[in-house]
Amino acid sequence: MSENKTFEPRKFAVVGAGPVGCIVAAFLSKGGYEVALCDVVPELLEPAAKRGIIIEGAETLQQTVARTCLSVDELADVKPDVIFVTVKANALPLIASAIEEFHRPEMMLVSWQNGIDTELELARPLGRESVLRAVVNYGCGLKAPAHVVMPFHHPPHSIQELEAPAAGAAKAIAKVLSDCGLQTARTDQIVSMVWRKTIMNASMNPVCAATGLTMSQVMGDPIVFQIVDALVKECIRVARANEINVGWDYYPYAISYMKNAGNHKPSMLMDIENRRRTEIDYINGKFVEYGEQAGVKTPYNQTLRSLVKGLESQL
Repeated sequence: MSENKTFEPRKFAVVGAGPVGCIVAAFLSKGGYEVALCDVVPELLEPAAKRGIIIEGAETLQQTVARTCLSVDELADVKPDVIFVTVKANALPLIASAIEEFHRPEMMLVSWQNGIDTELELARPLGRESVLRAVVNYGCGLKAPAHVVMPFHHPPHSIQELEAPAAGAAKAIAKVLSDCGLQTARTDQIVSMVWRKTIMNASMNPVCAATGLTMSQVMGDPIVFQIVDALVKECIRVARANEINVGWDYYPYAISYMKNAGNHKPSMLMDIENRRRTEIDYINGKFVEYGEQAGVKTPYNQTLRSLVKGLESQL
């Protein structure tokens, strides 16, 4: 996209009708934009178009979407200006390959996901100029198809382009989201933000998945908490060894944040309970990968990755 060209998105697609995707689809639709919600599971889509997506908790909303699609290929006819990718990171190679078939230079892709380097999975086939990365600050779970429980919402959310010419698109998308009720700001610190969030995910999610405990139960158990504490410290060492700035006071911030997370099941635990593959490779797996790159040992991340992989093998 040309840096001087004004980007004014009107048509949006959201790939993934899980709780994260339902929230962004509902808010965009509420704001008056044309939204196509895409998922391969028909049962997840049907209520979104008929009854509407229901959000309850930190936000309250019921909103229909203009269109639903059972295949990413159908988005070729929709011709969206922006596609929000909200699927689990392990599905990204297939999603990116499907979008590549109809992608055009002026179409922007937003990785609206957890994990490290998810945006690079999209950029490999689609080009860095078309891809943006976001950090989302809400907790959510699916109570039923298109029925989302949102325990907390801590805006603003953040978004950044991968290449400078797309900065205008990042600002335009942030404005659209903010106008629709999802306050979002364009940043130039997205890598730091991704790592700061992922350190907490890597320290909490696999521990909950392996034990079956909620976040507050994990943080309140002095024995289990030792694992969380060790993971936070190990992840910080990996970040600093790779010259990722997470801030000198990040450790107390992360511990305090997680202690206030509430009696909430993180997505990785819900994936295991619902017999789905997790995003462990893009969370703890990335700390193992970046640890090897910088010569930092990561025994806690390796152990938790192995335990969750073991649980996945039984699904």
